[in-house]
Amino acid sequence: MKASINKDFIILFGKNLRRIRESKNMSMQTLADSINVEYSQISRIERGLINTSIGITYELAKALEIDIKELFDFPIK
Repeated sequence: MKASINKDFIILFGKNLRRIRESKNMSMQTLADSINVEYSQISRIERGLINTSIGITYELAKALEIDIKELFDFPIK
């Protein structure tokens, strides 16, 4: 049961990241370049395929010019 909850959370985080990125009219490539990671890593985060680190999360928030808590502002099922 716990693994399912964690996976759901990771998927929701990724969807929220995509929503925020798109609201800023930023491409995945631009975001990846701005935090010095591969495009594929952003793609995997947004699709909920990987559980990203807190350090990358911090860099994402800086690049998107948002408070880090906005990345976690989504309803949890």
